[in-house]
Amino acid sequence: MRTICEVPMQATMMNFPLTTNHLLERAAKLFPDVEIVSQMPNKSLVRHNYSSLFTRAKALAKALLDAGLEKGDRVATLMWNHHAHVEVYFGAPMAGGVYHTLNLRLSPTDIAYIANHAEDRFLVVDDTLLPLLDKFVGECNFEKIFVVDHAGKEIPEGYGRYEDLIASAGDVSDWTPPEADENDPIGMCYTSGTTGRPKGVVYSHRATVLHSFASAMIDTLALSQHDTLLPVVPMFHANAWGLPFTSALTGAKQVHPGPFLDPPSLLDLYVKEEVNVSAGVPTIWLGIQQAIAENPDKWNYKKPMRMIVGGSAAPESMIRAMDKLGMQVIHAWGMTETTPLGTVATLKKEFEDLSEDAAYEVRAKQGIPAPFVDVRAVGENGEVAWDGESMGELQVRGPWVAASYHGGEDDRDSWTDDGWFRTGDVVTIDKYGYVKITDRTKDLIKSGGEWISSVELENALMGHPSVLEAAVIGVPHEKWVERPLAVVVPKPGATIDEDSLRAHLEGKFAKFWIPDSFVTRDEIPRTSTGKFMKATLRDELAGE
Repeated sequence: MRTICEVPMQATMMNFPLTTNHLLERAAKLFPDVEIVSQMPNKSLVRHNYSSLFTRAKALAKALLDAGLEKGDRVATLMWNHHAHVEVYFGAPMAGGVYHTLNLRLSPTDIAYIANHAEDRFLVVDDTLLPLLDKFVGECNFEKIFVVDHAGKEIPEGYGRYEDLIASAGDVSDWTPPEADENDPIGMCYTSGTTGRPKGVVYSHRATVLHSFASAMIDTLALSQHDTLLPVVPMFHANAWGLPFTSALTGAKQVHPGPFLDPPSLLDLYVKEEVNVSAGVPTIWLGIQQAIAENPDKWNYKKPMRMIVGGSAAPESMIRAMDKLGMQVIHAWGMTETTPLGTVATLKKEFEDLSEDAAYEVRAKQGIPAPFVDVRAVGENGEVAWDGESMGELQVRGPWVAASYHGGEDDRDSWTDDGWFRTGDVVTIDKYGYVKITDRTKDLIKSGGEWISSVELENALMGHPSVLEAAVIGVPHEKWVERPLAVVVPKPGATIDEDSLRAHLEGKFAKFWIPDSFVTRDEIPRTSTGKFMKATLRDELAGE
């Protein structure tokens, strides 16, 4: 006689595919009237909702298939954040295709390289970006180009109109899209290429849906149907941090700023649409902070705001300043390769009674890993202790962490033999699991055999009342090999006093950490995603 434990266990759950198609269909059924607001190039506002988004994305899917799209074909986008871009996010995968967001801030040469490397067949482009397209379209192999016509102007011969493409599908109410597998690719994004050529990351239905669930959790980004979200982070960079998908999952209202990312335009849109969640790099929030300081009566925005900050480390001084404006900074970390959410700096229950200073110190870290994301820090002698002091390279793994690059490029250097992704970020991890980025591996400064964190110095300098921004680099030194040099941008009307800056740093850091010299600049060069271009600064200031 067989015992119970000898009887084979059978799965009792349905094999239900995790697809973005389901996210959108659910949003259309449960939140049909929730708005998706788009700011046009003339600053007018166009209003759609989840019901119309579903219908239009479905029409786009059928139209692309009618136009010859085959499973796995790439549909490139060259667009700002607006409704049509969201439609491609959902419509191309619904047809079995893969949307590929082209970064419009890269050079035309780099955009052409990326489009060709991805083998893009179709392109959807904003009419306002046609002059940019003209600079590289001759180098690409787009078979069909469709123009999102905002202004009603004449479009180039041979191009189609996006609205005509949508209309060509006819009535799609009874049309059924091709069946999708949750492991099918749906989107592509290329890294910013700060170290060599940009590399392509391919996202699947499954990874995107799981990422959306995790980012909606109360202890991560806490996005819900009660929220109105404005993503300042571009849709051409890491899926706008996945927020359009998380919004569809939860039924959150979406507000898209189009090409207007300056602080006054954003603040105006916040007020008009009662935005309470926004997302972008620290530069954006520094600009918002400055705009409010210059005109506090005009921008006396009373609605509590959550500001999701990523892309680079947010200085503690900025987090404090935004709190005073009623704008709570939520510090997060991620990469193109992590879809991108990796960690979020929310306070654990045991930190509820921390002093104000101690709480800010925790919030200035990159935070604890999101569910299903494993982290470790690895030094020269293996994995380092979670003691908040030992530094190592951050390595991650999880269901929405890339396992390779498109085409298999640089896989050997970027992934460990046991399957972890090497981020290139140098971090400490404390006993509570909070990750703190101390630098990029290439930006650490080694002076006299001792490591100096440029990020910690930068964040401290940006807490000085006269400093708007600061970047710290290592420059060659005859005796110490490298010494730190600080590049600072003064606040409007302020002057930089080196003695004051040194005094501000003394007591916070060991003496050998204090920069030997300070250089004033009107601005610090940045990458297309808002990060400091330290390699450029090192080349310029090597002899300082």
